[in-house]
Amino acid sequence: MSSSKNGVHVLIFPFPAQGHILPLLDFTHQLLLHGFKITILVTPKNLPILDPLLSTHPSVQTLVFPFPGHPSLPAGVENVKDVGNSGNAPIIAGLSKLRGPILEWFKAQSNPPVAIVYDFFLGWTQDLAQELGVPGIVFYTSGGLLVFILSEIWRNFGAYRDLSLIEFNGLPKSPRFVREHMPSVFQKYKEGDPTWEIVRNGFIANDKSFGSVFNTFEALESEYLGFLKKEMGHERVYSIGPINLVGGPGRIVKSNVDVGVNERIFTWLDECDDGSVLYVAFGSQKLLTKAQMESLTIGLEKSGVRFILVAKQLTAQQLEEGYGSVPEGFEDRVSGRGLVIKGWAPQVEILGHRAIGGFLSHCGWNSVLEAIVAGVQILGWPMEADQFINAWLLVENMKTSVRVCEGADSVPDPIELGRRISYAMGNDLFKEMAKKLRDEALEAVKIGGSSRRALDGIVRELSQLQS
Repeated sequence: MSSSKNGVHVLIFPFPAQGHILPLLDFTHQLLLHGFKITILVTPKNLPILDPLLSTHPSVQTLVFPFPGHPSLPAGVENVKDVGNSGNAPIIAGLSKLRGPILEWFKAQSNPPVAIVYDFFLGWTQDLAQELGVPGIVFYTSGGLLVFILSEIWRNFGAYRDLSLIEFNGLPKSPRFVREHMPSVFQKYKEGDPTWEIVRNGFIANDKSFGSVFNTFEALESEYLGFLKKEMGHERVYSIGPINLVGGPGRIVKSNVDVGVNERIFTWLDECDDGSVLYVAFGSQKLLTKAQMESLTIGLEKSGVRFILVAKQLTAQQLEEGYGSVPEGFEDRVSGRGLVIKGWAPQVEILGHRAIGGFLSHCGWNSVLEAIVAGVQILGWPMEADQFINAWLLVENMKTSVRVCEGADSVPDPIELGRRISYAMGNDLFKEMAKKLRDEALEAVKIGGSSRRALDGIVRELSQLQS
């Protein structure tokens, strides 16, 4: 196995959103285990997210720059979790103002980094790396299919701009999407707007990177990864996922979790039959409207299936804005068959319990990988961002999942939702395929597996760089 004998120095630049920063920290942990010297660039409010990594690897240097801000962001916001998906573009544009300070910092170092590994939302960093004369390596927290689609639409924007149905006939299985199901960055893009031009140019710049690292694995996306290698014209396309399986202490443990609640969850699960429980959760950012929550709870009630529902604690303002909490009386009506968790839940641990047989999810990439690792089928309700593409990969391409609803504003028919939940949870074929995919993911990260070989490949490539 390759390692950096002489502490080759690498700068890591994560994008401040939970689904982005944690996988990149897991990859950073791997680089540290291989002897690299690491500096991580963050803004002050994102520094605590590094705590688990810093306590495991005290040698890590942090490079902390004040967040330059953006006119459309509330004062003090430095992470997408504080503003939701709409904060991506202004945070990308705000961080791009750090280009000058980063250049100055580099020039002042006696042992500057010999490569920059950056999140794919920060594509402007690629031009900075070129100016510095060091390789820029892009870290994709997502799958290969999404990346190919983003690259294609940004490079040929004019051809896709006005289409209501977008087809990718050159790709294996010819994915097709209605416009509303394309990635949010494409739908929200405003031509000529300075903020959005930074976003678009960044995605295009990613194609020029020295290498690309993906949080995916061959058995899941070999067709699309092969396609990307052809498009990029080199072999430095590394799929090292699921990185949370290979990873390490990149995860922050919630210190404010009620131990009693945790105990109640697992005591309840221990009493359930294998594969009988549906876990229902929609990620860290998404809130359901009152109508959606009512429909979901009625659907769960009608399904006859055992379930755990994670519902966020809403503020008075969110309730006023029309978001929904669990309806009055629901918990009593499903007592014994359903469990409602208000607030944060230990998702990975719940998915890993033998009683869980399905995950009703928004199909965010991290949730998709967590379900795959647990061998649990997904019941998809994609809403925004990359979620429709991820759902297509699982439902139409892999045939390992079922779609129960789609759209951020859709209110499913509760009777139909209950029927679909009941059908999916009783479908042994879906459960078998989910377990097969889990076995392939576990195989990929073993020594000699495809992800482990790819990780060794990127380590070897980086360790050959000289300052």
